[in-house]
Amino acid sequence: MPNITVRDYSPRVFDTLVRHGFHPVLARVYAARGIEEPAQLEAELSRLIPFERLKNVSIMAAHLADAILARKRLLIVADYDSDGATACAVGIRALRRFGAIVDYLVPKRFEYGYGLTPEIVRLAASAATPPDILITVDNGIASVEGVAEANRLGMQVFITDHHLPGDKLPDAAVIVNPNQPGCTFPSKHLAGVGVMFYLMLALRAELRAKGTFSPPQKEPNLASLLDLVALGTVADVVKLDDNNRILVQQGLRRIRNGRGCAGIHALLHVARRDFRQGSAYELGFMLGPRLNAAGRLDDMALGIECLITDDESRAGQIAVQLDALNRQRREIEANMQDSALVMLEAALSTHHSTDPSQISTPEIVHTHSLSLYDPGWHQGVIGILASRMKDKFRRPVIAFAPGGNGEIKGSGRSIPGLHLRDSLDLVSKRHPGLLLKFGGHAAAAGLTVRASDFKKFSDAFEQAAQMLLTPADLMHILETDGDLDESEINLELARLLAEQVWGQGFSQPTFSARFQVEDQRPAGDKHLKLKLRKQGTQIAEQTSKKSGRLYDAILFFHNVPLPKTIDAVYRLQVNEFNGNSSLQFILDHWLPCEA
Repeated sequence: MPNITVRDYSPRVFDTLVRHGFHPVLARVYAARGIEEPAQLEAELSRLIPFERLKNVSIMAAHLADAILARKRLLIVADYDSDGATACAVGIRALRRFGAIVDYLVPKRFEYGYGLTPEIVRLAASAATPPDILITVDNGIASVEGVAEANRLGMQVFITDHHLPGDKLPDAAVIVNPNQPGCTFPSKHLAGVGVMFYLMLALRAELRAKGTFSPPQKEPNLASLLDLVALGTVADVVKLDDNNRILVQQGLRRIRNGRGCAGIHALLHVARRDFRQGSAYELGFMLGPRLNAAGRLDDMALGIECLITDDESRAGQIAVQLDALNRQRREIEANMQDSALVMLEAALSTHHSTDPSQISTPEIVHTHSLSLYDPGWHQGVIGILASRMKDKFRRPVIAFAPGGNGEIKGSGRSIPGLHLRDSLDLVSKRHPGLLLKFGGHAAAAGLTVRASDFKKFSDAFEQAAQMLLTPADLMHILETDGDLDESEINLELARLLAEQVWGQGFSQPTFSARFQVEDQRPAGDKHLKLKLRKQGTQIAEQTSKKSGRLYDAILFFHNVPLPKTIDAVYRLQVNEFNGNSSLQFILDHWLPCEA
């Protein structure tokens, strides 16, 4: 049972923000998220960290400028997720505007795996006219063997990445990565698309210095790429620090003003979302999954083509294909989740418990972690499965699927308190040879092990988790922004909150209160529509006092009637229906309580 808590905030910061004209609720929410001064909330491009502070970016830009002027052939090697696709699209669009000869190659997940592998390098080299330079986006920092193969074949490699490096860096011509040793760039949370955007800023400055944009050639406006930067940043679930919030806010402004690229507008259309109401929610939960579906089930080249075309008809056709793939992905995911729960329930029932923390030695369930494997699972969907199981059981989870040649590929998701990539590094050092490959960052990682070593890995990962996690880390705590006065609950506040940028490390506001359930009815087969009456002012307060207001609410993926009185965590939503707008609560969690 989770504990519902209220975030602390600085009264001093709250007062400062209110004095600067912020709505009191928004001021309280911002103060609780570490905002210290109003300037942190300014979203002008002039407030971006200068590109010069990103290690090696000016060096790489100089090399690229020379390569463009010498008419050398460039090939972007992308990753097959939303971050990699948007980073590739930013690179293709900008480089072509700069006059470069550039194309892209994205590995198929099931044929070549992740990153710049020797196999993908040889595929690039086999083209009728091989590239002179390979540019990685959202990958490459761990591609020691792939870079060596490219060097052997006479191709230079420029790495742009944001993942954590291993003990050995690849022997690339230049590496741009805010997390590489010696880089003092203040934001370590740039997504891969953010790194690529910064490189294009540096390249434009270099070409400008060389006089490339002398009339009649017009200097490209790179701000036109910020819709793609926003999409990749939100979809990759990187922390929304001050710098990333500027990138996302600027991208959303372009989308809301109808200046997004054809692909983003097409994806919003198939998701039945109005671009004028675009928010981080649409990017993360509507567009990101549809784009990712291409890389999970088919070929991310489909997603990249959607993002680089200016033909609205073509973008619309591709978006329809991506939407169909996403529906297929949801069906596969649902089946995998059902089988995972059956697997876990069997293990838990064997040990007469419903809580993984009470299990000591089952094959797949440990006290501090979950490692799951089924030979029938789909390799492209295990990351989503791991995320769902992590949320449900409040444990770091690694889900595996067959990878061929006696290997299984795993995708992991972690909870705060356990840095997943570091924990896998610990496993690899304690058990040399157990992990054939691994990489990632704090919250997510990928790895490959032999199928015969699954149990050994599961135990080794559990040992690492036990060493790195505390009992407090395993507690399910729901942080909220406290109660709202009834005078504050209105459609205007819901609209105001929806206009802001929320995401990883800067979470969307949730509120907590006690409610009387006055009416409830099924909505479809899986959801509940509710009428709630607010009680009291504090979630822990015992009172029977009722207000006169009823609030519409919806509880997703729950169709069993609720008790008469509940403590609930909720969000405010603007519900758009038939051209009308109304206030609605979305219940994220509820607990029964005595009336």
